[in-house]
Amino acid sequence: MSIAEKAGFLAIELDGAGYENLARAVLAAESAGFHVATFKDAPEAGRANALQRAAFAGPLTRTIAVVPEVDTVYTEPFHISTQLASLDYVSGGRAGWIATAAESPEAAAAVGRSFVEGGALAQEAAASIEVGRRLWDSWEDDAVIRDVATGRYIDVDKLHYIDFETPADFSGAAYSVKGPSIIPRPLQGQLPVLAAASLVGEGLVSADAVDAVLVTAPTPELLVAEVRDVRARLGAAVAIVAELDVVLDSRGQAAASRPVSAQGDRARFVGSAAGLTELLTSLLQEADGVRLHPAAVDVELGEFSRLVLPELRRRGALRAPVQDGTFRDLLGLGPAENRYTTSVPTAVGAGK
Repeated sequence: MSIAEKAGFLAIELDGAGYENLARAVLAAESAGFHVATFKDAPEAGRANALQRAAFAGPLTRTIAVVPEVDTVYTEPFHISTQLASLDYVSGGRAGWIATAAESPEAAAAVGRSFVEGGALAQEAAASIEVGRRLWDSWEDDAVIRDVATGRYIDVDKLHYIDFETPADFSGAAYSVKGPSIIPRPLQGQLPVLAAASLVGEGLVSADAVDAVLVTAPTPELLVAEVRDVRARLGAAVAIVAELDVVLDSRGQAAASRPVSAQGDRARFVGSAAGLTELLTSLLQEADGVRLHPAAVDVELGEFSRLVLPELRRRGALRAPVQDGTFRDLLGLGPAENRYTTSVPTAVGAGK
């Protein structure tokens, strides 16, 4: 047996679990040893959105990071920032944000604004991320003083206006955000922000604005090469997470015979748990982590737990979960400095 040179982490997308089965699925993923649970945002009538599902999962868990997709184009940046900060509190510092910016005429119609496409998507994402980060810093870590003698709960000198305005070349409707936030600084100081690699780079969202990127390729064979290309383009400071759809042999049924619909341009593995283990061992030598998209959460999760993750740990390819750690800890990020103060940060595991 050869020991892997570098141990990585695994994330799992739990969108397919359904809201009624979410508690069982996220606890099973945590028990299996997954480091991150992500939640896809696909607005549907009567369905809790990704942030709400992550907030439900946060207090139930102890080690797994909870990371929802949240749109940056058709949602208000101020509300995104405060909701994500609240998620960090209810999860004990294990929250993150997958910032998305997809072309969606349906989403535009739902909120009554013009359709955004092309290069304007990256502008919207960059502005929303910047607003979020500034608002998280708008409270200093020790702004809450609870001074009974003077009747002061907050030291107002430690709250800051962010005074954000969209740049002059902004394609969409210009806006400004004064601040400060309406809730204290998150436990992590700054939540880790992830985005699709295609959205990040020169002329797009700055690599300095994100902590990790999600890398896709049409096939598993091309995925390693794409990870290397993105690493070379963005540098070592940004974590790389490879995206992989998975359909496994299970319950006496061959993976190839299972009826599964295609999911965009993500690479797909179809086969045995042993074959997936070999592929993940290779991917985790190149990427910092891999996010698995199971064809059916209840089916694949059992195979991951029983056959795949234990073997990856045995090989040394998979790091151990961080007990009572933060998402920043998992990504190897240092304390998050506050742009509005020079005092030493006190945020938990608190970078960018």
